[in-house]
Amino acid sequence: MPPRERDTARTRRAVLDAAARAVVAHGAGVSLDVVARHAGVSKGGLLHHFGSRDALLLEVANDQADQFFQAVQSAVDPADRAPGRLARAYVRVTFDALIEDTLDVDYVLLVAALSSVPGVTEAMRRDQQRWDAALSADGLDPQRTFLVVRAADGTAVAGLYEGGYDVDQLRRARELLLALTRDTGPLVRL
Repeated sequence: MPPRERDTARTRRAVLDAAARAVVAHGAGVSLDVVARHAGVSKGGLLHHFGSRDALLLEVANDQADQFFQAVQSAVDPADRAPGRLARAYVRVTFDALIEDTLDVDYVLLVAALSSVPGVTEAMRRDQQRWDAALSADGLDPQRTFLVVRAADGTAVAGLYEGGYDVDQLRRARELLLALTRDTGPLVRL
């Protein structure tokens, strides 16, 4: 039987997922040995793919941001051609995960822990710029976009501090935010 070829993409995915779980469990100071063990690879193999602990953790931050961006892009309703369709997908992805209890609440802890890793703050700023560009092209007044996105993000974080989520409140908040995306004008005249 020929030797099994290495699957670089699968190995990278396993390491990124293991690193995310390890950071949540042990903090951003987690050792590469722990990550390698969780990923089922050698420390040398891990370093082959990422070069250093900081490089790995920076890639984890980028990967998490990319996964969320892709989830929202995929949730855009193809039949929805009205302005605000990306903002509506953003709300749906966030709130549906909260309501269905499938949101990885550890994501918030992960992002907070990774903020101390060199380069992560800059990576998150670039991700915010990506969101700003995508949402500003979505057709809503910037006031609406700002309020809707910040409310969705804040709701996701609030459950950590409040000890959980009230599903009825989540449903009401989801509908209120979706309603805010159905009009395009400013919320108030300044």
